[in-house]
Amino acid sequence: MKILITGGGGYIGSHAVKLFLKNGHEVVVYDNLKRGYREPLEKLKSYGKLDCVKGDLLDRNKLNELFTDYRLAGAGVLHFAALCLVNESMEQPELYFRNNMCGTLNLLEAMRTHNAKELVFSSTCAVYGESEYLPIDENHPTNPTNPYGESKLMTEKMIQWFGRIHDFNYVILRYFNVCGADSDGEIGDSKKPSQLLMQNAVRGALGIDEFELTCGKVDTPDGTPIRDYIDVEDLVRAHLAAYNHIKNGGQSEIINLGNGSGYSVKEIVSMVEDVCGVKIDSKQGTPRKGEYAKVYADITKANKVLNWKPEKSLEDSVLSLKKWYEGHPNGWQS
Repeated sequence: MKILITGGGGYIGSHAVKLFLKNGHEVVVYDNLKRGYREPLEKLKSYGKLDCVKGDLLDRNKLNELFTDYRLAGAGVLHFAALCLVNESMEQPELYFRNNMCGTLNLLEAMRTHNAKELVFSSTCAVYGESEYLPIDENHPTNPTNPYGESKLMTEKMIQWFGRIHDFNYVILRYFNVCGADSDGEIGDSKKPSQLLMQNAVRGALGIDEFELTCGKVDTPDGTPIRDYIDVEDLVRAHLAAYNHIKNGGQSEIINLGNGSGYSVKEIVSMVEDVCGVKIDSKQGTPRKGEYAKVYADITKANKVLNWKPEKSLEDSVLSLKKWYEGHPNGWQS
């Protein structure tokens, strides 16, 4: 079965490409490569039938050509292509509403035209905003504190309306903080700098980059934000489970994906130091905008609906990042 993966040259998208290829799917990747990379996709061609098309979701004509040229009528779609930097969204909200919302609307229209109505969408816990209770379940109020989260929430609503009116079947996956890398050390996060804490802490522990704390003081026991961390391989396993859920006639769902526990920034840094056996020389950087004090997930629904639960420990994630960065200290080049 053919699968279209938008944003497949990115960190999470490339891990999904590998998993779906290993599970026998033919994959077509559509990525503008502005923040994704060509190199991991070239590596992953050894795992199965993979076609890569450079293109932007804002180009409606190119999208329709994609569905026609690669015979994607009726294909499932995994949609990862989005801008995802909270601080950037606070400075340039127009980028986020244009790319994340308008790009997705173009994709939905192309899918409808070509009768491809099965979608797994990459959303975010940023749709919730500041927690009103913990752990956060899928019924928690949605009140984003930054344009990134707002753009994802509005996109979720578009998808839900397409489901009601145009018979789309979808699973919206709300990620909490993603960490880790491919267990084989073959692919990983290549953002420079990454906006992800564990990635930056491991790079600091390995002496690749200076490590800076980018959180302001918040109302938590140690004064640093509390977050839920999910390994990228666990995350993409949930995408495969979500896709199979739709294919097997499951109803449309919104589902949290996390570890189910909260850890502060200081706790994560300390854990990286323990696993790597070094003391990280950290500095206080410029605090990011639009952040909140604490958030972690209730993942009961993921287990019930998708028969999914995380398998990787935080230590596993650190070790996989260590392996990735030792082999690729500068990430991908193109």
